[in-house]
Amino acid sequence: MNPAAVCFLDAMVGSLTILPDPPPPPTAVGLIAAGGRLPILIAEGLRERGHPVHGLGLSGQYEPELPALCDTFRTIGLLRVGTWGPTLRRLGVQHAIMVGKVDKAKLMHDPLKLLRHIPDVRTLRVWYRDLRHDRRSYAVLKAIADELDRNGVSLIDSTAPIPDQIATAGTMTRRAPTAEQQADIDFVWPLLTETLRLDIGQAIAVRDRDVIAVEAVEGTDRMIERSGMLCRSKGWTLCKGARVGHDRRSDVPTVGIDTIKRLYEAGGRCLALAAGDVIMLDKPYMLDLADEMGVAVIGVPIGASRTHARREDTTAQPATDG
Repeated sequence: MNPAAVCFLDAMVGSLTILPDPPPPPTAVGLIAAGGRLPILIAEGLRERGHPVHGLGLSGQYEPELPALCDTFRTIGLLRVGTWGPTLRRLGVQHAIMVGKVDKAKLMHDPLKLLRHIPDVRTLRVWYRDLRHDRRSYAVLKAIADELDRNGVSLIDSTAPIPDQIATAGTMTRRAPTAEQQADIDFVWPLLTETLRLDIGQAIAVRDRDVIAVEAVEGTDRMIERSGMLCRSKGWTLCKGARVGHDRRSDVPTVGIDTIKRLYEAGGRCLALAAGDVIMLDKPYMLDLADEMGVAVIGVPIGASRTHARREDTTAQPATDG
């Protein structure tokens, strides 16, 4: 093999996290859950596949319907990471999934926050040892995963129970991107790949081969709102992918029904997602809503070139911008 190719492959392998295979049913699986719809879908997916689910809900964060979907459920402190692994092991759990959104506002306005969120010794140790100089999401995830590993609990691929909720290659809605939107996708995808490699953000907004906005710390939702304010013309495109070597134990980009609503309200009419790398919450309903609102949704194959990124689904019909 070409030496340059060997170096490239070595670099790629070095950036990937090798995950344990999901256990076969009826192996018990732990679910460490924050807020949002994703933990609900994960619990349902695990149950459908025959796994007993032992839920650990982060205090003040998890959705109220989650406990009913678990065989056992306990509330845990967000800053008491040292208790998570031992709690799961006492339940006979050796594999776990960690998903959900942490709502910082709930933490700030909790009148009992000083009592509920006192960090334990292990959390303080993890912070001092691993996170003082790097607090990015994947660094936090790795530190938590390492702490769980020390207690005999392995985090597994968070997408394993929901394969039908992942973006697929090709046009997923009845409406296909217009020729202009497809040209924008072809133009911006190499730029998105580079921003993902640099860990700047997960999304770029584009119209007429001109970058409107790049996602950073504000997240996709606020970036969509910002794009709508910057670009008054309707029909712009949002492209979203995953960081190079992203850790599928938790670091998986997610879109959903609210994404489509916000995109439409801000004037966006096309959503391009990295196929196999983005979770689509309640995917059938999300695509139905996109069709209703006239938003095209397309999955771009990983590493797609200009020609590979082009639509292959001849059943979807291009539409004019609305």
